[in-house]
Amino acid sequence: MPEIILSNARIVLEDRLIEGSVRIVDGKIADIAEGSSALGEDFGGDYLIAGLVELHTDHLEAHYSPRPGVRWNKISAIQSHDAQVVTSGITTVFDCLRMGSDEDGGFKAGEMRDMADAIHLAQQEDRLRADHLLHLRCEVSSADVLEHIADFEEDPAVRLVSLMDHAPGQRQFQTMEHYTLYYKSKRGLSDEEFQRFVARRQESSARYSGPHRDHLAALCHRRGITVASHDDATLDHVDEAVAYGVKLAEFPTSLDAADASHKAGMSVLMGAPNVVRGKSHSGNIAARDLAERGVLDVLSSDYVPFSLLHAPFVLADEIESLSLPQALAMVTATPARTVGLEDRGRIAPGLRADLVRVRRTDGVPVVRSVWREGQRVA
Repeated sequence: MPEIILSNARIVLEDRLIEGSVRIVDGKIADIAEGSSALGEDFGGDYLIAGLVELHTDHLEAHYSPRPGVRWNKISAIQSHDAQVVTSGITTVFDCLRMGSDEDGGFKAGEMRDMADAIHLAQQEDRLRADHLLHLRCEVSSADVLEHIADFEEDPAVRLVSLMDHAPGQRQFQTMEHYTLYYKSKRGLSDEEFQRFVARRQESSARYSGPHRDHLAALCHRRGITVASHDDATLDHVDEAVAYGVKLAEFPTSLDAADASHKAGMSVLMGAPNVVRGKSHSGNIAARDLAERGVLDVLSSDYVPFSLLHAPFVLADEIESLSLPQALAMVTATPARTVGLEDRGRIAPGLRADLVRVRRTDGVPVVRSVWREGQRVA
């Protein structure tokens, strides 16, 4: 690969912002120089940031099943998803695949394995521009979650597994208000139908959640896969996560759980849409509140890919104690470290040249160019 020089940029390092140039050799960052330069591609003062690392996105599922009962061509869905994440500045994406069906539906046994195979094929055929890894979202209260994950026990692309329980009375749905809205009102269930629905979900959770958590955590530790908790609400939930060796606390639903998770050394993850909107779509805690307390570590685009780039600028603008390098580390260096990807997420000599040119005069940032391992992909 030819040498590349990106000059006259505002370079966002992990701990500070400098003006200067970056030289890329053989897909890696060779060196960083401060000051102006007449060599290479002139950024004219645009930002140069590390490629974003996305740990939790349901976006692929939205392309594959764009309407209830509709299944899109897998390769086409993957390419559409990939194009949107790359042009949002995301160079490493953990594609979420659902393991286990519940009352909210789900996918048939083997369907997510087929999707993973399609991702691998698309990579082999050089169809994709981002680096795609797998995040298996395991519904531990589901009777068939172990059957589904068995299809992935030898897959090296699996680098993250989250342990979830969406049953009523658990975690995200500790109170029935939002559960009733989400399941009863939206589905048009009668009171009697809803009561039967709730009873089935609670019975399934009581029967399966504990044994399935034990099995999945042990499986992950044997294979060196990062484990995430999901929707922790209480200090008991945090203690349980510590016992399971959890590294990533996804979407804690209370300030106490977020504080305790951060103090225990877990990376606390919240949704970037939560930051952009200023509140949670499900009525839980606001990510900005956690940022102000110093206990927000990682952002996820969740269901809006571009929010992953937009949100750090919002945080840096609105929280006096948070600098732009600190805010951008939530979508670059910290998520990469949390899942053991030490070769990316920062602009530093020897690391992958996963880089994004960003222009922002005020308001919403704009992605101008994207490089993955020194190759321009957008």
